[in-house]
Amino acid sequence: MRTNDELVHPEERPTEPVRPRMTRTRLGIFVATSVVYLAIVVGVLTTSWPVRFDWQVMLFRPYKQWPEIHTFLDYFVVLGQRGPTAVAVAAWLGWCTYRQKTLRPLLVLGTSLLLLNATVGAAKLGMGRLGPHYATSIGSNEMFAGGDIFPSGHTANAVVTWGVLAYLATTPRTRRISSVIAAMLALGVGMTTVYLGTHWMSDVTLGWSAGLLVLLALPWFEVPMARAETWLLAAWHQVRSRTVSLPAPAAPVAIGGPRPAGDDQRPVREPVGVGGRTGARVSDGRPHLSPKPHTVRSERTPVTPGGSRRPPSPDRAPRTAPLGPATGRGRTVGS
Repeated sequence: MRTNDELVHPEERPTEPVRPRMTRTRLGIFVATSVVYLAIVVGVLTTSWPVRFDWQVMLFRPYKQWPEIHTFLDYFVVLGQRGPTAVAVAAWLGWCTYRQKTLRPLLVLGTSLLLLNATVGAAKLGMGRLGPHYATSIGSNEMFAGGDIFPSGHTANAVVTWGVLAYLATTPRTRRISSVIAAMLALGVGMTTVYLGTHWMSDVTLGWSAGLLVLLALPWFEVPMARAETWLLAAWHQVRSRTVSLPAPAAPVAIGGPRPAGDDQRPVREPVGVGGRTGARVSDGRPHLSPKPHTVRSERTPVTPGGSRRPPSPDRAPRTAPLGPATGRGRTVGS
């Protein structure tokens, strides 16, 4: 009897992330792409057929031939801009990193962008080609004039950024679909820059080649990325263990607040004698009051029937005459 795993198509089964290797096929494509890259550079430097084709396309002015799609292509070309695309892809790969419990997706993206900036940036600054809108003379290659458009950064970035998603696919079917989508996006971004007049056609072709070379070279960096992942995880666990093992901080003591008295700092109270023979009583906690003589309970005035502790004084006359049995309220005696 077949299990549930056997009923699922082999390409649809969840597998561990596949780490591509530098196979003979990949190595052959890498060499062929490198030859194309060098051929384009030599053709532009010698002002041969790539430069002539660049000027034919530029003088055709595609942005004037189809002005109705100009607005849409202004937004579409953002898919090749490094900032927005890197943020979007990094957010998705961050979620994949959390689900797969591995740093490899983010490390692959960071390595590919680093290689892209190093190679394409060096080529841009080294050849210094001017764009179509800044061309000085018709038919010239506009090389070594202080420009920075050869190869096209938008095109190369579109190939690398969207191609990384296909590179990190976990199943062959997903990889094929992602590769087709990435290729269409890179093709569209490159042709859009030619339509807008911001790049020569040779810039775009060289950008496609440069981006593909970065993707094809990623298997050579799998071992360094695995070592970097191991080192980063070990450093993270070490920092986390140190944070957990730290003792709890002591309770803060208010500056200037009352300090609890120790056994050797507690105030000593003077004993009070019995019967008033020892001395005067010291008033605790009331330094502003003068000490009063202490009397024992037997010497205190007994409580009177009226409830007052004050002794009656013979010199004190009552406020009103006491009422006798023969008197009443409001009446006099004999009335």
